[in-house]
Amino acid sequence: MTPLRSELRMIADWIRPGSHVLDLGCGDGTLLRYLHEQRQATGYGLEIAQNKIVKAIANNINVIQTDLDAGLSEIESDSFDYVVMSETLQAVRYPDKLIDEMLRIGSEAIITFPNFGHWRCRMELFYGRMPVTPSLPDTWYNTPNIHMCTIHDFEQLCQDMNLRVVQRIVVDRDHEPSITARLLPNLMGEVALYRLQNR
Repeated sequence: MTPLRSELRMIADWIRPGSHVLDLGCGDGTLLRYLHEQRQATGYGLEIAQNKIVKAIANNINVIQTDLDAGLSEIESDSFDYVVMSETLQAVRYPDKLIDEMLRIGSEAIITFPNFGHWRCRMELFYGRMPVTPSLPDTWYNTPNIHMCTIHDFEQLCQDMNLRVVQRIVVDRDHEPSITARLLPNLMGEVALYRLQNR
C-alpha cells in the first residue's frame, strides 16, 4: 500500500472508527484503503481521472467517475459521517457550493488546501511570477488550480457561510505541524487542514 502523506494521516486521525466516508477527488484511494484497514471505515470515492480510478480499483476501493463541478445532487442528504476533500478545493469551479453540498450529505466536512498566503508564494509574486512551490508544483499554464486562497480567505468564507471550524491544523513545507506554522499560520503554513460543521 502507498504510504500516507502526513496530512492524510492527520485526516485519518480525525475520523472515528466505523465511520461512513466519502472522499472527493480520492485519487488512487490510498486514504480510503487506510481508513478501511485501520479504522474499519466504509464508503467510497469520487474521481474524474481514469488512470487514478484504475489505481483506486486496484486498491479495492469503490470509486465512481464523476466531475465534482457537476455537483453532488445525486447523493442523499445525511448519508455520510465525513466527506473529505484533500487538496482539491482550489481546483473546483464553485468551492462554496461544493462545501455546502459536502455538509448537506455529511455530518462533517474535512478539507485541506495549499495556502496561497505562504511566504514562498508571496516571494514569487513579489518578483512578478506565479508561485511554484512544493505544495503548488505546477506552472501557471498547466495547473488545475483555478481558485487559490489564503487561510484568511478560507476562514472568511467559513464565517460568511456560518460554518463552525471544529479543528484546524496548519503544516509547514514538510507537511508537519510546527511552532512557526502555529504562530503565523497564514505566513508560514503551507497546507491547511480543516474540520467543518454547520452551525
